[in-house]
Amino acid sequence: MKSLVKFTPIAFALAALAAPQLAAAQVVKIDGSSTVFPITEGVAEDFQKAKKGAVKVTVGISGTGGGFKKFCRAETDIQNASRPILKKEMDDCKAAGVEYFELPVAFDALTVVMNPKNTFLKQITVEELKKIWEPAAQGKITRWNQVNPAWPDAPIKLFGAGADSGTFDYFTEAINGKSKASRGDFTASEDDNVLVQGVSQDVNALGYFGYAYYAENQARLKAVPIVEKAGKPAVAPSEQTVLSGAYQPLSRPIFIYVNAKALGKPEVKEFVEYFMKEAAKIAKEVKYVPLPAKAYTTNLEHLAKGKKGTVFGGTAEVGVTIDELMKREAKL
Repeated sequence: MKSLVKFTPIAFALAALAAPQLAAAQVVKIDGSSTVFPITEGVAEDFQKAKKGAVKVTVGISGTGGGFKKFCRAETDIQNASRPILKKEMDDCKAAGVEYFELPVAFDALTVVMNPKNTFLKQITVEELKKIWEPAAQGKITRWNQVNPAWPDAPIKLFGAGADSGTFDYFTEAINGKSKASRGDFTASEDDNVLVQGVSQDVNALGYFGYAYYAENQARLKAVPIVEKAGKPAVAPSEQTVLSGAYQPLSRPIFIYVNAKALGKPEVKEFVEYFMKEAAKIAKEVKYVPLPAKAYTTNLEHLAKGKKGTVFGGTAEVGVTIDELMKREAKL
């Protein structure tokens, strides 16, 4: 049996003094997508400074899927998501009595990256990406010249999002035509920094993740321009190509979901309102594409009017624009 720790009268006095301070710190719990993390973390840092430590905001990165599991058990107040809520997650939330607001916060250019020492890959087509990443490629497409005979007889080393990641869901839907349909023999992680490290260390590597992680690591990585369809030009990811709609099919909206009951807590309500006012600035700082100002005011209107639910109906969509999103009516 372990011996009990003995407290001195001074220790008790110090603990008593600290107790009111500990009790005073209100907490906003956030988890989910590593893609949305840079924006939410940036907003959280500024908000905590503005509140002078009176509110603590915790931001986890268990992936969109992992985050929704917690969110639909009401373990978190806010969910970062790099894809919309899916039907099963909607059902799980409903069963647990969790209602929510879906708030788009920025656009991401999901980015295909290679090692900067790669000299042969000038662009890649969606068809070639499918040939590399589809389930049938597992154990079979292992060398670059198998994808394109003009490329060298060298091994392909693949890095991509983990199965709990919304980026994985979106990439597989956009490239392979079905969410979660992917070869499994690649280095997978919900932590994009692990993927950055992997691609930067192998000349034959290819990977994908959110644009912010590429932008932060341009000295260690190169973005591969994408050819959507035969006859179309190769397009590199950037704010301009996302806004113009030219970067397809890997442009996507990213979201936060807010537990409607948690919104009743003053610290959560204040944080979400602060998020909507600061999102455009922070999104730009962390290299995502801000939404038009009207999108953020519409989000605030939806909160005020109680427009709960999702505008996607439980399925992820490829190629949706923010204008289309704003015209839809949310449903639980």
